[in-house]
Amino acid sequence: MHKSWKFLPALGAFAVLLSVVPTRADEGMWTFDNVPLKQLQQKYHFTPSQQWLDHVRLSCARLNDGGSGSFVSPNGLLLTNHHVARGQLQKNSTREHDYIRDGFYAAGPDQEMKSPDLEVNVLVSLEDVTARVEAAVKSASGPAAAFAARQAAIAGIERDNEKSTGLRSDVVTLYQGGEYWLYRYKKYTDVRLVFAPEEQAAFFGGDPDNFTYPLYDLDMALFRVY
Repeated sequence: MHKSWKFLPALGAFAVLLSVVPTRADEGMWTFDNVPLKQLQQKYHFTPSQQWLDHVRLSCARLNDGGSGSFVSPNGLLLTNHHVARGQLQKNSTREHDYIRDGFYAAGPDQEMKSPDLEVNVLVSLEDVTARVEAAVKSASGPAAAFAARQAAIAGIERDNEKSTGLRSDVVTLYQGGEYWLYRYKKYTDVRLVFAPEEQAAFFGGDPDNFTYPLYDLDMALFRVY
């Protein structure tokens, strides 16, 4: 079971900073390698330490079905949206148990619902590999050759790192190719559903746009990551 989580996670990398300060909306998204420390100090009188940033990063998780979540306990509880858990609820439903309609609750660990095809990734390290990728395309004779060389370089970096570290290794393209970063993820495949409310509570009002408007519903679910 995942034991390294000691702090409640941020609900989105830095949304927590904006939510606790009574001020006007201040939008922005930053990668963990380029946090605007000076701006945060000037505007909010807060400079996150590297330890704080590491805890935020390790508290955030990526689910392979397209969702994201946050660890909320030292025992591997992962908070996410109800619609992220919907696929697992559907796959485990039967004629007798409609978990979408009625919800699900595990009273104990032995009742947690296994999700055999669900994978959770936690970002454990980052490395700037821009120079390596750019070096591979310097001698390319044209756009097609450059594209092929770039893709080959990226695939090689990912393959070599996964072999040497055992971690899932993804090269991420940033700033439309201005930078390339290698993200290494610890992969968890023993993931079990602990709780999800009934659909009427989770989808009350029928508005799926939870990214733009506040919703008055219980759009949440809990998994446990082992």
